[in-house]
Amino acid sequence: MKRGTWIGLAAAAVFAVVFVARMPASWILPTSGANALCASVDGSLWSGSCSGMSIAHNPIGDLSWELHPLRLFAGELAAHANAVHGAAQASADVALSFGQRITARNLVGDFPLDPTVIPGLPATLSGSAHFELPLARMVHGVVTQLQGRIEVHDLVDRSGGATALGSYVIEFPAGATGDPVGKLHDLDGPLAVEGTMRLTPQPGFDLQGEVTARPGAPPQLINNIRFLGSPDALGRRPFGISGTL
Repeated sequence: MKRGTWIGLAAAAVFAVVFVARMPASWILPTSGANALCASVDGSLWSGSCSGMSIAHNPIGDLSWELHPLRLFAGELAAHANAVHGAAQASADVALSFGQRITARNLVGDFPLDPTVIPGLPATLSGSAHFELPLARMVHGVVTQLQGRIEVHDLVDRSGGATALGSYVIEFPAGATGDPVGKLHDLDGPLAVEGTMRLTPQPGFDLQGEVTARPGAPPQLINNIRFLGSPDALGRRPFGISGTL
């Protein structure tokens, strides 16, 4: 192939990347009649924002991004993204590639445990969550890799009175293979908890562990964990929870 042809192809490729990146975001992101909607769209695909985003009628909040255009040559749509929904906020470097693959790196966020932020969360639970995930990968809607930690702080159950349940963390190690498995343990509070959480391909989860009431735990909480079965020699009672996401 002649040198001039190569130059022409390279120029065309650069033009295509610049054209797509500079294209107004409102040309691509829907504001009506779609499963994912934006109340308003500003900026370009290179650097833009989607205000009032919702997916399947669930409010997501406001999204902004800065595209990494050179990653288009590798077959990826990659960007640094920030999302804000009331008191909830998160940021990450996100890449979308063929085969419905989504990879998020440096994923950091904070959000209240609130049904308006997390649909399906029991209205009787309150608290806050913080996560730091160096890597999260999803294929066809299933989480296949997860590294980092997810913390829940000041968890309170208000189904009767206000019962403090404490704070907890799940840590997913780097380099693991197979289904992502995290180690669960308490950070403080009336319950001593140890366990594991496995993310399953349904997609879903399977949580297994042991719990012990600490001295001074509320009587209601002590009575509740007695339904988990007989304790072992150290007073630990087994528990298991599984479900789909």
